[in-house]
Amino acid sequence: MASLRLLRRGFCTAPAGFAQPSRVWGKSSLRCGALGMKCGMTQAWQPDGKVVPLTIIEVQDVQVVQAKRVPTSEGEGLNLQLGSGWQKRKRLNRPDAGQFESRGLPLKRYLREFRVSEDAQLPVGTTICARHFVPGQFVDVQGTSKGKGFEGVMRRYGFAGQPRSHGHSLSHRSGGSLGGAAGSLYATRVMPGKKMPGRMGGKVRTAHSLLVYRVDAEHGLVYLKGTIPGGKGSLVRLKDATRKRMDTSGRGHHRLPPFPTWLPGDDETGGDVTEAPLARPL
Repeated sequence: MASLRLLRRGFCTAPAGFAQPSRVWGKSSLRCGALGMKCGMTQAWQPDGKVVPLTIIEVQDVQVVQAKRVPTSEGEGLNLQLGSGWQKRKRLNRPDAGQFESRGLPLKRYLREFRVSEDAQLPVGTTICARHFVPGQFVDVQGTSKGKGFEGVMRRYGFAGQPRSHGHSLSHRSGGSLGGAAGSLYATRVMPGKKMPGRMGGKVRTAHSLLVYRVDAEHGLVYLKGTIPGGKGSLVRLKDATRKRMDTSGRGHHRLPPFPTWLPGDDETGGDVTEAPLARPL
């Protein structure tokens, strides 16, 4: 019960007796990401009076479930499977529950995989908490956008619609001509990719290079500058940004994220709540 209470509070833990992984960033190092829940949005003010829109993500009960070898174009790669959330035993069949019970892990609701480098491998049971990220770095956030249902072309693609004057009775919001054939040289069909009414939203989308503005390690919260796809309570994937690579030489002004993750005994610079200077991001 004591270990379960620690997990619910979002404390970073590692299994006892495991060998410490490499803690030095390399040129090709690739850390695993984290799973979080979108809690909503808030805002903060800079000293010059500008408003900063912030998205709050809760990172709780994220653990390494297993390490998997997967085939890649270069031979073989390493994936870490992370689990998060709570799940009742009656909602899982025997094989699904067995992979947690055999490893001594609590049941998880979500399972996602992250590609990592060989030096960033973590043992099963390691907890990923909010300290995995540091203020000032950039992250990519992947989530499922809100479903809008079946929508017309004006809302789905931003069409201007038809004129509100003569000759357009009850067709002001239609898409217009579908581009029919102009003689026998052209096909009399609807070309693939034609923008037409249909289902809108509910797709996996990625927001790239969002700044980590604040990290509240006590409550397991990560504040990101900007918006991310999905509604409140939805699952999101966080990982280090790919379009804005970090300076791993150690000569930069920023503090590098812990590699391969934050572990008990690491330096807690800044306390439980740390913020990024927006004037000088990574």
